[in-house]
Amino acid sequence: MEFFEKNKILILRIAGVLMLLIGFVVHFWVTPKEGFTQNEIAAANIARMEAKVAGGSGSSSKKPQKKDTSKFLEEFKDTQAKQMRYLTIIAMILGVGFLGYSFVRKNEPAN
Repeated sequence: MEFFEKNKILILRIAGVLMLLIGFVVHFWVTPKEGFTQNEIAAANIARMEAKVAGGSGSSSKKPQKKDTSKFLEEFKDTQAKQMRYLTIIAMILGVGFLGYSFVRKNEPAN
C-alpha cells in the first residue's frame, strides 16, 4: 500500500499510456485493409465459379443453406466488429482518464 502511495502518479501515467497504446493497437489491427477485402471477394468469386462448374444443377439445392450460414457469419462478423470498436473506445477513454487524473494537482492540507 505504501508503494502505491509513493508511486501513484507514475503508476497512473503508465496505466494511461498502456491503455491508449492498447486502444490504438486494437483499432489499427482490427481495421480491415481494402486490398485484403478485395482478395476475399476474388476468392469467393472463384469458389462460386468452381462450384458452378463442378456441381451443375446439384448446387442449386445447396444455395439456401449456404445463404443462411453466410447471413449468420455476416452477423457474427458485424457483432465482433462492434465489440472491438467498443473495446477500443473504452480503452482510449480509460487511458485519457488515467493520464488526466495523474496530472491533476491535489491541494494537501499542511500538517
